Amino acid sequence: MWTSQPMVGFDTETTGVDPTAERLVTASVVIVDSAGVTRHYWLADPGVEIPLQAQNVHGISTEQARREGEPVAKVLNDVADLLCNHMTAGHPIVAFNAAYDLTLMECELERHGLTTMAERLGHEVGPVIDPYILDRTVDRYRRGKRRLENLANHYGVAADDSFHNAEADVLATLRVLGAMLRRYPELAEDSLAHLMTLQQQTYTEFQQYMASRHGQHIAGPLPWPVTK
Repeated sequence: MWTSQPMVGFDTETTGVDPTAERLVTASVVIVDSAGVTRHYWLADPGVEIPLQAQNVHGISTEQARREGEPVAKVLNDVADLLCNHMTAGHPIVAFNAAYDLTLMECELERHGLTTMAERLGHEVGPVIDPYILDRTVDRYRRGKRRLENLANHYGVAADDSFHNAEADVLATLRVLGAMLRRYPELAEDSLAHLMTLQQQTYTEFQQYMASRHGQHIAGPLPWPVTK
C-alpha cells in the first residue's frame, strides 16, 4: 500500500497567484516516514520585488529575501532534486492545490535555465497526492469553501496553524490527508497510478464546470498536476 511509504509534504510561498508568472519565495518539504519527521525549509531571493499583497500573506518582504535568502536558482535546484529523488523512489508528493506549486516549480526551473522535474524524471511529474482534489473526488457535491483551513476543520484536525506559512501549511495538509484516509479507507487501498488518474479527472471536471459558469467550454482531459 502506498500509505506505508514515506509521505513527502510540499508547499511554496510566492510573489502572487499566477503559477506561470510568479517567483518562488519560500519552499518547505516535510518527510514523514518510519524514522520520524524530517523538515526542509528554503528562503529564496526571487530576484524581483515581492508585492505588498503577497508580503501581507506570507510575511516575507523584498528586503528580507535579499538579505537572508539564497539565490533562487540554487533553491529551485535543491527543491527539485529532493522532490524528484522521492518521486523516482515512488514516494508520493503531498501538496494542497498541487497544480499551483508544481506548475510554478516547472515554470521557474525553465525561467532560470534549469532542468525541469519532468526532464529529471523522464516522465510527467508524479506520483502526487492532493487532498484538495481528493476531497472533491470523494465528496463532490458538499457545499462550502475548500481552502486548507476549511478542510482542516471539516476533517477535525484543525490546530493552532499559521496558514500561509509554507511549513505550517505542509503539516496541516498531511494531517488532513491522514484524516481523509481514515474516513475513506478505499483511498489507501487504491493504487497511486489510479489515484493520479482520478485526480486528473476531478481537476478537469471542476475546471470545465467553472468555465461553463462563464459561458465557456474547455475540452478535456486537462493536464495535471502541471497545468501550463
